[in-house]
Amino acid sequence: MNIGQAATASGVSAKMIRYYESIALIPAGKRSEAGYRIYGDNDLHTLRFVKRARALGFSLDQIRDLLSLWQNKERASADVKTIALGHVAELNQRIAQLTEMRDTLQTLAGCCHGDHRPDCPILQTLAG
Repeated sequence: MNIGQAATASGVSAKMIRYYESIALIPAGKRSEAGYRIYGDNDLHTLRFVKRARALGFSLDQIRDLLSLWQNKERASADVKTIALGHVAELNQRIAQLTEMRDTLQTLAGCCHGDHRPDCPILQTLAG
């Protein structure tokens, strides 16, 4: 199948497929005699893997490592778990940061009268 068909079948845009190939995240598609990219079932499997990993928020470097482990049938599942738990720790840190930001903004918004007066604690806090 061509790149457009692979994009439709995998849910990864043709532009992203080209990008993933350019950074060697996935192998470059085979080429027809006319120079068009050709993708098979294994390529689609890999693209779907990447799409699901991106949806879970894994970085491209983490996905590269996960792909390597996925393709290595003699891998230790502990290696995969280490990457997953590292990502969970990163997510927990981001959640804590976002929660703190939300709470701060919510407090500031609660202190703002939101009327015609120019006094605004939100702007005063941002101006520091």
